[in-house]
Amino acid sequence: MAIHYLAVTEILQQFRQGSLTPTELMQAYQQRIRQLDPKLNAFTSQFQQDALNKAEQATARWPQSQARPLEGLAVAIKDETYIEGQITTNGSRLLTEAMATSTDPVPARLLQAGAIVHGRTTTPEFSTAGVTWSELWGVSRNPWNPAISCGGSSGGSAIAVATGMCSFANGTDIGGSVRIPAAFCGLYGYKPPHGRVPEISPYNIDPYCHHSLLTRTLDDLLLLYPFIKGPDWMDSHSFIPDDNPGLKPRKPLQQLKVALAPTLGFYQVAADIRRELDHTAEALRAQGVQVDLIEPAWDERVIETAKIHQRALMGMTLKQKFGAPDARKQLTSYVQHYLEMVDQLTVDAIFQANLHSCAMWDALAVIFKDYDLLLCPTLATSEVPADFDYSKDGMQINGVDVDANKGWFMTYPFNTLGQCPVLAMPNGFCDNGVPSSVQIVGRPYQEADVFQLARALSTTLAKDFYTSKFPEL
Repeated sequence: MAIHYLAVTEILQQFRQGSLTPTELMQAYQQRIRQLDPKLNAFTSQFQQDALNKAEQATARWPQSQARPLEGLAVAIKDETYIEGQITTNGSRLLTEAMATSTDPVPARLLQAGAIVHGRTTTPEFSTAGVTWSELWGVSRNPWNPAISCGGSSGGSAIAVATGMCSFANGTDIGGSVRIPAAFCGLYGYKPPHGRVPEISPYNIDPYCHHSLLTRTLDDLLLLYPFIKGPDWMDSHSFIPDDNPGLKPRKPLQQLKVALAPTLGFYQVAADIRRELDHTAEALRAQGVQVDLIEPAWDERVIETAKIHQRALMGMTLKQKFGAPDARKQLTSYVQHYLEMVDQLTVDAIFQANLHSCAMWDALAVIFKDYDLLLCPTLATSEVPADFDYSKDGMQINGVDVDANKGWFMTYPFNTLGQCPVLAMPNGFCDNGVPSSVQIVGRPYQEADVFQLARALSTTLAKDFYTSKFPEL
C-alpha cells in the first residue's frame, strides 16, 4: 500500500521497526497535497517547512527510544479550532488575520503526544452549513465524486483523510459536522457523548457541541480516541465519570439487541441509502445479532428544535460579534440567512424547543429500554452538489421537497440528545459513487456497545474501504 494511505496503526508499527520515518511520511503527505488539493480544496494553509523540521526531529527520536505515543503522525486541524500563534479564519473574510492566543484542549493533547500539525482544513463560514464552501476559501469537493459535496462542516478534514493527505484529522460536531463529512467520504466519524471530550467556552455548556476525530479505519479511531478524551479544567462538563475507559464489551455480540430505524420516524430517505442500510442489518443478523425494525415516535418538529437551539447559543454568539450591517455584508449568503433567522428568535421558541427535546428523549427512551443500540442512516441522500446553498437552493428526496437546511442529513437529533454516543461509518456505496454511511447510536454514555457493533461491521461491509477501495483521483 502507498505510504500516504497507511493506517495510523501500521505507521506507528513501521516507525518502531525503522522501516518508515516521520520525514518520509511527511514528504509523502506534502506530495499528495500538491497533487490533489488544487482539485479538491481541503486546506486553507500549510506549514510545510515547519512540519518537515518537526518530522526530522521526530525521526531522530524513534531510534533513541524517546518517541512520544503519536510521534511523527501528521494531523490536519480544522480552520475553526484554535492553536496559539496560528490564524483561525473560521472560513470568514472577517477573520483573515485572527491570530489565536490559546490552544484548544484537543489539539493541545495531540501535540503533546507528538502529532504534527501540517495544515489547516476548510470549513463553511462559522461552521453553519452541512456542506463546505465559503466566499473566502471557495468550494471543497468530494474525492469520490467531485460534483458532490464532501459534507460539512469538517469537510476539508474529511477530504484530507480520505485522500491520504494526513494520518488523521480533527473535526467538531454541533449538528453532525464530523459525521456528515465522514459519511460523504467513507470515513469513521465519532460523536462522543457530551462531556467526554473537553470543549472551550461557551460551547462546553452546550450538549449539542462535540469535538472529535475522522479516521480511515476503526482501529485508528480506537487508538487515537483515548488521547483526546478525559477531564480538563477548561470544561467542567468533562469531569463526568467514565466507568469503562477501556471500552470493554458488556456482553457478547450475539446478546446485543439493535433497533433499525430507517427514517427516524419522518425523514424521506433515498432508495440507495435504504438499500445499503438493509444490507447492514442483514450483515448483523448473519452474525447472530437481533435487529428489529422500529422507529422512534418523532416528526418534523425535530428539525425546528435543532434550528432553534443552535440559533440560541451559536447564532446569538455570531450575532453579537458580526451582526452589525457592515459586517453582515461581508458574510457568505447562508450565514446572512442564518443571522436573519436569529433576528426572529423568541424566548417562547427557545422554551418550546427545550420542551420538545425532552419529548424526543422520552420517545427514544422507549426504544432504549428494550434495545442496546439504534441503527439509522447518516445521510438521507448523497445527491448534494458541492456548491449547494441551503439559503437559496431547494432539496428533494424521492420527489418530495424537504428542508434544504437540515432535511437531508440525519445526525442532529443526536446532538439534541447529546449524551448518546454516535459513530458514523461506511456501509457501501450510493448510486452516484459516493460512499453510504450508517450511524450506530448508543444509550447515554454506553460507548463500548457502539464500538463493539462497529467492529462487527468493519470486518464485513466496511472491510474494503481504504484497503482495496479508494477514490479514483
